[in-house]
Amino acid sequence: MTSGAVSGRLPDFPWDKLTQYAAQARAHADGIVDLSIGTPVDPTPEVARRALVEAADSPGYPLTVGTPELRQAVVDWLSGTHGVTGLGLDQVLPLIGSKELIAQLPAYLGLGPGDLIGFPELAYPTYEVGAAMVGARGVATDSLTAFGPETPQLLWLNSPSNPSGRVLPPEHIKKVVDWCRERGVLLVSDECYLDCVWEGEAYSALHPDICGGSAEGILVVHSLSKRSNLAGYRCAFVAGDRDVIAELLAVRKNLGLIMPGPQQRAMAAVLADEAHVKEQHERYRARRTKLRAALEGAGYTIEHSEASLYLWTTKGPDGPDSWELVAELAAHGILVAPGSFYGVAGSKHVRIALTATDERIDAAVARLAAL
Repeated sequence: MTSGAVSGRLPDFPWDKLTQYAAQARAHADGIVDLSIGTPVDPTPEVARRALVEAADSPGYPLTVGTPELRQAVVDWLSGTHGVTGLGLDQVLPLIGSKELIAQLPAYLGLGPGDLIGFPELAYPTYEVGAAMVGARGVATDSLTAFGPETPQLLWLNSPSNPSGRVLPPEHIKKVVDWCRERGVLLVSDECYLDCVWEGEAYSALHPDICGGSAEGILVVHSLSKRSNLAGYRCAFVAGDRDVIAELLAVRKNLGLIMPGPQQRAMAAVLADEAHVKEQHERYRARRTKLRAALEGAGYTIEHSEASLYLWTTKGPDGPDSWELVAELAAHGILVAPGSFYGVAGSKHVRIALTATDERIDAAVARLAAL
């Protein structure tokens, strides 16, 4: 491998650092309770499986732009569920999972050395990866004033937050939208957990009260992995600014980035069905209630976590650091993610996922009670 290999620009893959703690947790007499990654474990909804089977005869190449039926399903869902108005079919693109867009968006937009990309202080690591891939400078901050006289070319927003579950109030999101528009900054709102809210209400950046009924300068990214247990299907979409969507389509057509036809049918079907979403939401609510009570009973503190599929957990600013918390829980067979994976601001926290079976959640609760 040459010294200029792309991987040399990237941070170490964080999950590789958990290997020894995973081995320790697996050694527990009752097995591991893996609450680290957040991968869905419940069945894929019947409505998705049925649609996939019915579309299985798919001999031709699908289109990168997606079927009109799929794009209409996205428009209808954003409108009916999240109050987004005025979107046309040419303002939606299907994605092969949301991570591929997040990682590659700076490249699709032609950004590179000398460009500035902003993302939250506590952030999904792939925002930083996307900047590093093109040699751009990434800045982790929650303060717009932190940019000083500089102007980022791209600004990521993430509400509800991964990892903390924090929900930004609509007036804050509107302030960010206005700031970006005044400076010609593309705002990309990662809204993959918008349907996973437990306390209060979360808003899309494309809600008319926030964006003024215009998608100018805004993209939103959504995933069906957590909402509909479709992580294995790789179903997601990006929507918003018409000109930016057109540019993304032109680039993606040349790269052959196409969601398979059967998955497009399955995605349209689940977007039109809210029954399975409510059922899954209640499963997670029950797990969250039990696990939160057990963690607090064992001396941990839960911060934020009003949304998403995680409990942002700490023992306070004077308590152990994130890796010590990981080791502490691994000793009892519970594997969690250190908050430091998500930035310096997470150095005193761990992210604990709700994505485990009821039986494994109960096992974790019992072990925490023993503490």
